[in-house]
Amino acid sequence: MATSVKHLLQAANEAVPRISAADARAMVAAGNVLLVDVRDAPEVETSGKAEGAVHVSRGMLEFRADPESAFHDKNFSKDKAVIVYCASGGRAALAGKTLKELGYERVFNLGGFKDWIEGGGAVERPIERGMGQ
Repeated sequence: MATSVKHLLQAANEAVPRISAADARAMVAAGNVLLVDVRDAPEVETSGKAEGAVHVSRGMLEFRADPESAFHDKNFSKDKAVIVYCASGGRAALAGKTLKELGYERVFNLGGFKDWIEGGGAVERPIERGMGQ
């Protein structure tokens, strides 16, 4: 059955609760949380990322999150809460739903990177490239 982005986002938003930056910061401070930036690499290189976040582009998420994948990222653990964000919240919602489908139970959508910044979240700035890099 055919669907649309609108329907995919609606289902994702119903499956993954949206949280505020303040709630995300409190959860990170309490520990046992993985903060994941699912934006593409050029976006992260331009703006930086939330302090302590792991960058996994949306296209690689399933491979990094699945412990049975050869590309598994050891930061992903199903006993942790996972908070995802992107530029505005759409990719984060879809990523969160995917994580739930992979068996992650506590998954939250922070929304966009701007929400993190406007909520007072610390940022790791991109590394400036020197000559020859």
